[in-house]
Amino acid sequence: MSHAPLLLVDGHNLLWRGAFGFPAAIRSRDKTRDLTAEFAFFALLRVAIREEFTSPPEVIVVFDGQHGAAERQAADSDYKANRVLDEAALKPIRAIPHVQEALTAYGLSWIEIDTAEADDVIATLVAHTRRDDPDRQVWIMSGDRDFYQLLDDHVRVLNTAMKRGRRHIEPDTVLERFNVHPTQWADFRALTGDPADNIPGVRGVGAGTAAKLLAGGLTLDQLPDSGRLTGTKGTAITSAWDQVVAWRDLISMRTDLDLPLLPTGRSSRTLPAPAEVIDKLGLW
Repeated sequence: MSHAPLLLVDGHNLLWRGAFGFPAAIRSRDKTRDLTAEFAFFALLRVAIREEFTSPPEVIVVFDGQHGAAERQAADSDYKANRVLDEAALKPIRAIPHVQEALTAYGLSWIEIDTAEADDVIATLVAHTRRDDPDRQVWIMSGDRDFYQLLDDHVRVLNTAMKRGRRHIEPDTVLERFNVHPTQWADFRALTGDPADNIPGVRGVGAGTAAKLLAGGLTLDQLPDSGRLTGTKGTAITSAWDQVVAWRDLISMRTDLDLPLLPTGRSSRTLPAPAEVIDKLGLW
């Protein structure tokens, strides 16, 4: 059976981009409510579906659970500790109930598990699709590079914030840009760090050094016996080894979650213009 392509949307990532990267502020008619996040979310999603897909996809939007990061933060208290929930940061978060209400109203699936991060939910959906429908094309709409670890011949990342021609991230794209394979991504980021998640990486080890250490498909676990951990940088990695492995585990996505829904294989309903969505929500 030929199924519709599957589009997995990183909900918080798209809301954040909409709230802070949309070219114009959208406000209610009485100017008292800022509706930019809600309006932009549906505008950006609608344009992505129209411009990037030749046939209508099945859309599943995934949100971070309120306590989604708790397990990783219990393992490392610094994980995402750099994220401050000030008034500006709360703007996209406050839009989530409206977005979820609209998705339900228009028959689009969404998932929010209180104790799970969106990354792990999306990774689990990818794992299910690989098992149950291995030839199905899967797109992950996000600007989060951690999703690169999920890429293969049928799984792609779609980042519409990038220029045309660079929006589709494939395994070869990762290899060309970073000189590592997607299967090495968590190892690579453990060495270099991930500022977005407050993972510092090994001091003095940049992308070039990490790629050389992992050249030939080497994994982090193979490094100690590889003879490559030499000089001051090798000593730095060896000294921080337990922490590097812990960072790798933080970055690696789970694929074993219990999910409230699974892909159906059918195309989702076409989204209307974002102004109609806002009107249906009664927010104007």
